[in-house]
Formats: sequence, structure tokens, C-alpha cells
Amino acid sequence: MTAIALRILLYALIAGAIYLGVRRIWRDWRKQFKTEDEVIHKRDLEERKRPDVITLKRDKDGTYRPPDQNGN
Repeated sequence: MTAIALRILLYALIAGAIYLGVRRIWRDWRKQFKTEDEVIHKRDLEERKRPDVITLKRDKDGTYRPPDQNGN
């Protein structure tokens, strides 16, 4: 009986270690992706401020085109 209890305890410990390891890896990756997204977002905002960057608008046919001279 004690052998079965030890085996169950061993499996529970291994499963717990795997769970905690996977959880930590998941949180680290999520944190890394979030910081990369913030850096990319800041870069995009800075690029929009440059005078040589134009904003394209979607036309009725689905093609993106620069706005007209009058702003439409």
C-alpha cells in the first residue's frame, strides 16, 4: 500500500513541477511579447509624425489610396 502511495505522490510532484515550469515559461513569453508590442507601437507613433509619411485611406473598391488634395 505504501508503494502505491509513494508512486502517486511521485507522480503528483512531477506533474506539479511540470505545471509550474510551463506556467512560468508562459508568463515570461507573454511579458516579452507585451514589451515588444509596446516598443513597436511607440515606433509606429513616432513614424506617423514624420512629414514624409502619408496615411492611406480605403477606397470603395477596397484598395488603399492616398487621400485627395482636398483631404477626402
